[in-house]
Amino acid sequence: MATDSPAKDRTATPSADARILAHLRLMRPANIVTAVADILAGFAICGGAAGLIALGTEAIASPLFSPLLWLCLSTIGLYGGGIVFNDVFDAELDRRERPERPIPSGLASIASAGTLASLLLAAGIGAAFMVSLSSGIIAAAVTSLAVLYNAWGKHQSWFGPVNMGLCRGGNLLLGASAVPLSLTEVWPLGLVPVVYIAAVTTVSRGEVHGGNRHALSSGAVLYLAVLATLVTLAAMVPAGWHAAPFALLLAWLIFPPLARAWKTLDPRLVGKAVKAGVLSLIVLNSTLASIFAGWQYGIAVLALLPLSLWFARTFAVT
Repeated sequence: MATDSPAKDRTATPSADARILAHLRLMRPANIVTAVADILAGFAICGGAAGLIALGTEAIASPLFSPLLWLCLSTIGLYGGGIVFNDVFDAELDRRERPERPIPSGLASIASAGTLASLLLAAGIGAAFMVSLSSGIIAAAVTSLAVLYNAWGKHQSWFGPVNMGLCRGGNLLLGASAVPLSLTEVWPLGLVPVVYIAAVTTVSRGEVHGGNRHALSSGAVLYLAVLATLVTLAAMVPAGWHAAPFALLLAWLIFPPLARAWKTLDPRLVGKAVKAGVLSLIVLNSTLASIFAGWQYGIAVLALLPLSLWFARTFAVT
């Protein structure tokens, strides 16, 4: 009997590969791809994308190319760190409601997850400061908002959705900070993802125990406000009608799942509506990108969607 116990203990101990995979799960890779799309859309809003497109094959030599890469790295750190902290702060709740998640299952500890989150956030801020002081300040603000949301904001009825939306709005402006002087003109556009994420967060409140029609209806109204804003922006620029297919795709992706959830209030369908809203952030960003940098750039941003969907097949989105 004495020789059997060590074997059982070794079998029960998670392997290094399993622990690494668990920490990747904490980072929600599919969601991180949507954050990169924020940067690319912000880069279009500030005029940087149009500038690179005009240079053609010489774009890689442009002074704007390096900032774009640094900002993409920054958002990977910021979003990854913020979403890992989500599980750190929710560890006790997840032990009751989501025991399959990495921390409750024992594949990751609160200490290891907290260390990972802190390192990612620090790397995200550092990468942003490689671009400019403005970029670094925005990254630090996004970090503060993300920690605030996880520690307190998510539990507030009205401030929670706004708090999460501000994180995304800041991320969009982080992309625009590739051209720091543009921020004084384009900052109001940061409200578009604020409203969109407020809609997703409002809908998500019934994901575990079942939705309520008031929350789902409120989410639908916020989605409509975003679409109306996109149409208005498209009407204000030459060839803005190129954004129409992207906006229609966005509506097609978010409203049918929301309608099914509203009809049944089934937690699983609410979860699918939330997942559709999160992944459709890429479509929202491709719409903005097409408005400010043309349909070709919009398609380039939209090309991130299959990558995000591929990650979503392996890693949880919510």
